[in-house]
Amino acid sequence: MNILEMDLGPLVPHHSIEIIVGIILLLLLTWLIAKAVVPRFEKLYEERTETIQGGIERAEKAQAEAKAALEKYQAQLANARDEAAQIREDAKSQGAQIVEEMRAKAQAEANRITERANAQIQAEREQAVRELRSEIGGLATTLAGRIVGESLQDDQRVQATVDRFLSSLAEEPSASDSRTVNRA
Repeated sequence: MNILEMDLGPLVPHHSIEIIVGIILLLLLTWLIAKAVVPRFEKLYEERTETIQGGIERAEKAQAEAKAALEKYQAQLANARDEAAQIREDAKSQGAQIVEEMRAKAQAEANRITERANAQIQAEREQAVRELRSEIGGLATTLAGRIVGESLQDDQRVQATVDRFLSSLAEEPSASDSRTVNRA
């Protein structure tokens, strides 16, 4: 079966000029599409390719920046951890130093209070000794006056005698001291 023998119905050309005009129009339409439409499609295709390529490059650049920022953040975080550890260590050492200073101050205060108490005790002891000497002197004078039978009215002389007597008592070893000396 031949193309010309085919039954094309109403599409069958009646004149051969219709075929020639159809071929010329087809060639003209092909040429017009090749000159006008295809370059526009190519240009649009290139723009989209460039847009996509640029988007990929921008995405890769953004990814690289994000990675750099992440590394920087991790480095800062590590530095912050190191700094926090250093601050904790400094705080511990300062705390220990403060505790040591407070101990030293407390010890100094305790020593000062002890010294003051010792000084006060010594002063009170000396005052008690003076009062006892005075009282013992008065009693001894009264006793001596009763034994001798005369009144000892000269205060300076009496005081000197009492002081000599008490000094001699202070220089002599006590009864308990003499017992330990005798045992040795």
